[in-house]
Amino acid sequence: MYRRIRDLREDADLTQKQMGEILTCSQRIYSNYECGDVDIPTQILIKLAEFHKTSVDYLLGITDDKRPYPRTKHSNK
Repeated sequence: MYRRIRDLREDADLTQKQMGEILTCSQRIYSNYECGDVDIPTQILIKLAEFHKTSVDYLLGITDDKRPYPRTKHSNK
């Protein structure tokens, strides 16, 4: 997972500092995410997936398909 997050950041030509600013965290915290030193909170995974236009499953290595899942409307039945 951590390699994918780094590769996506590099593909977007962003620094760790810039990515931290996008996620509202420090460069140090973001670096810890990329290195696997700390678990990435769910909300950060969602922000990363939305920013990179992919799915959390892709970030986690569950799928190799980078395409995001289509959004669905949830009903309260």
